[in-house]
Amino acid sequence: MPAPHHRPPLDPLTTGAVGLAVVAVSSSGPLIVYAAAPALAIAFWRNLLAVAVLSPFSLSRRRVEFRALASRVGRREGLFCVLSGVALAAHFATWMPSAQLTSIATATALGATQPVWQGLIARAQGRRLPPLVWIGIAVAVGGAVVATGADVGISGRAVLGDLLAVAGGMFAAIYTAFGERARASISTTTYTTICYGICALVLLVVCLLGGVRLVGFDGRTWLAILALVAGAQLLGHSMFNYALHRIPATTVSVLILLEVPGAALLGWLWLGQSPRPQALLGLALALVGVAVVVLGGARAGSRAAPTALPADPVPLNG
Repeated sequence: MPAPHHRPPLDPLTTGAVGLAVVAVSSSGPLIVYAAAPALAIAFWRNLLAVAVLSPFSLSRRRVEFRALASRVGRREGLFCVLSGVALAAHFATWMPSAQLTSIATATALGATQPVWQGLIARAQGRRLPPLVWIGIAVAVGGAVVATGADVGISGRAVLGDLLAVAGGMFAAIYTAFGERARASISTTTYTTICYGICALVLLVVCLLGGVRLVGFDGRTWLAILALVAGAQLLGHSMFNYALHRIPATTVSVLILLEVPGAALLGWLWLGQSPRPQALLGLALALVGVAVVVLGGARAGSRAAPTALPADPVPLNG
């Protein structure tokens, strides 16, 4: 029997990386609200700029992989990359507008239900889910219903934002499911470059067809978009990937849920958005349910592979 893999002990650098990552991803919602631009335009530019940053590195280091994906042998993996990029575009096209329609706290919490939808996708694929995961799914869905119900008396705009945030979490789960298949044989760098590129292309088409303005923004908006690219898009997820070498993926997945109170705090201190008291109970229930799903899936995966949730449990948001 091979010796178990031991991660290095937790060090101040890893702790700092996780803290920085939480702050980076927490800034996504407030930056979207702060930027004076359509949400779809922000989504397009953050993905296009991310590709511009990643492409020189990936094309110089991963030329063989790109050639393989262009050949008949790599056509299947290439298709999964494309489908993942389309799903990512759908995630950004739903979640980012939600942050401008409902409160930052609500949009972030409902978008963070991604692991719940991943569990349901796994069940649809024939994987058995343990009872604890089903309990977590029920609690998270119930919390989402309570939070959305609290917005019914506020405005139809807020309810639409809630529904878009839930849809954003669902599309994030689909993105992860396709990404799991694609990354079985290609590197994360190559996958990310292609995925962001397809995502930017899809969003560009949507913006052009919908008449969404893509240029002519003021300086603060461009600074906000650059901060989104450097923060949530690149720095945040890079730091979480760094932490995965020293912290179990399940722990990282639960730590990412700190994005919700982090985004709510930034929205309150920076933009004066205080979460609606009626929605707080629903948001808390949703987060507890998501945490139970992540922990229950990890426990099942450690016992028997067929019961595990899909790989890469780290939630995507923002």
